[in-house]
Amino acid sequence: MGVQVAVAGASGYAGGELLRLLAGHPDFEIGAVTGASSAGKPVTATHPNLIGHPAFDGRAFEPTTAQALGGAGLIFMALPHGESAALARQLPDAKIIDLSADFRLGDEEAWGRFYGVPYAGQWTYGLPELPGARAKIAAAKTVAAPGCYATTSILALAPLLAHGLAEPDDIVIVAASGTSGAGRAPRPDLLASEVMGSMSAYKAGGGHRHTPEIEQALTEVLQGIEPRASRRASISFTPVLAPMPRGILATCTAKLTPGVTDSADLTAALRAFYAASPFVHVLPDGQWPATGAVAGSNGAHLQAAADTHAGRAVVVATTDNLGKGAAGQAVQIANLMLGLPETAGLTPHGVTP
Repeated sequence: MGVQVAVAGASGYAGGELLRLLAGHPDFEIGAVTGASSAGKPVTATHPNLIGHPAFDGRAFEPTTAQALGGAGLIFMALPHGESAALARQLPDAKIIDLSADFRLGDEEAWGRFYGVPYAGQWTYGLPELPGARAKIAAAKTVAAPGCYATTSILALAPLLAHGLAEPDDIVIVAASGTSGAGRAPRPDLLASEVMGSMSAYKAGGGHRHTPEIEQALTEVLQGIEPRASRRASISFTPVLAPMPRGILATCTAKLTPGVTDSADLTAALRAFYAASPFVHVLPDGQWPATGAVAGSNGAHLQAAADTHAGRAVVVATTDNLGKGAAGQAVQIANLMLGLPETAGLTPHGVTP
């Protein structure tokens, strides 16, 4: 019998993807499965892809309460922003992985500016591929899983900053995401007739809540290289809604450090940085990331080039926003917290076409 895990907020897209991954995990037993507005409804009515799995046949969502969740060895919280903190306070002794933003930021002022609800503090940041992160996650009782845009953008840029190949103060990120990134709640702008055949930018001009999260992580990478340096990462982030259900493609650019002109230096830095990371792959020269290649997986694909005409480094990265950007990453974190193989129950290989 494996570790019993529970999922709070399992009726959403990220929660449903968590259930799918947990159902195939060799070391987990699925405990409580909760969904506030879906309580009493069959799990397989909301997630028909789970029909036939013995863990879900005949099972209904339970109300999201501390009593329902407290007996699990580890709890995944896939709740809307602002709701995880209240539940976590009722579970003071539990091991928890939070997929919301509630515990990602260390800057209370930035939290208030972007989220507008009371600040709950900061947990260990759960991006395993960052320097020293695996050991911190393994030692932690509570971990904040990164956001999907943040994961993809940080993976693209961290190696260049760590190797001193790009400047941190003029970073531009334009990232397209599938509609599942907006959650399951019905909205007019997410109707198929509005989305299909159309792409649209939103929250441009620094208004997206992943902006401070990306800047925080990249600044910590810089401080790890030069602990006494005062330089901070500064980004301009424009998110784009793409007519696809899942996936993120982030195009990230930054000023090249003086003297850096060779694309091979950039790709070498990426490969060195992720040499021990089983889910991150730097593509062969001339091949660029595509969202379909990582769909349904915990993989991330990267490629880089030096744009000498503009004097900028260009890194393109792709992940599945529900995989490495949410549920897959949460399972990866859980594996580390519980002393299991990091890759257990996960694959870096996508489903395409």
